[in-house]
Amino acid sequence: MEKQLYTCVKCGGHSYSRDQLQATGGTFAKLMDVQNKKFMTISCDNCGYTELYKMQTSTGMNILDFLMSSN
Repeated sequence: MEKQLYTCVKCGGHSYSRDQLQATGGTFAKLMDVQNKKFMTISCDNCGYTELYKMQTSTGMNILDFLMSSN
């Protein structure tokens, strides 16, 4: 996959890394340890500044996460 043009808003760097972050949201999700919030992270390789972008999660993936965490 080819990297897109990127300029860090903090240091002006052009090199970055992508990753994902998952988190719980809401009382039920916290109680059942279901990570139903998903974000893409873009981190500047020069200074470490990180931006989060919300991603869509599917009901099926949330159920699978619940089943796998209950073992």
